[in-house]
Amino acid sequence: MTIKSDKWIRRMAAEKKMIEPFEPGQVKELAGRRIVSYGTSSYGYDIRCSTEFKIFTNVNSTIVDPKGFDEKNFVEHRGEVCVIPPNSFALARTVEYFRIPRNVLTICLGKSTYARCGIIVNVTPLEPEWEGHVTLEFSNTTPLPARIYANEGVAQVIFIESDEVCETSYRDRGGKYQGQRGVTLPRI
Repeated sequence: MTIKSDKWIRRMAAEKKMIEPFEPGQVKELAGRRIVSYGTSSYGYDIRCSTEFKIFTNVNSTIVDPKGFDEKNFVEHRGEVCVIPPNSFALARTVEYFRIPRNVLTICLGKSTYARCGIIVNVTPLEPEWEGHVTLEFSNTTPLPARIYANEGVAQVIFIESDEVCETSYRDRGGKYQGQRGVTLPRI
């Protein structure tokens, strides 16, 4: 197994449309203002958050149940900034659409800019032959409201290539999140 470099990421984005839209470099400024960077890094790709959010609310005083998640637990929001209530979370999606090769697994870690503010970004691994927009979970661990900025970097995807191709890919299993678009809630 090997962790893949910026050169490999650029090649796979061009040849296999692994990431769309794709930024071959690091973008740190937009329209003359500093932003949380996104794009290709030395050994990964910094993904962006779209303007589509679902903010958790406990207005209904329900139980959070992954086997029976109630959509009414979320308030939908669109905008360049999302404010997450204290000790709560929000779901979002990436700007980028991914197509993971059959011999690759990805791990995604939150960017330090958010982590240093008490905001945890959680993304499960992108399995071989999974494709779609990545659903992002932002946990605000602080006792204060927290901002997330759309169209800026939020996490880094690291690509790990196996020495051999897997026997059964996510696509082969008919994975329930295959081809997801938009913010996708838990499914059973």
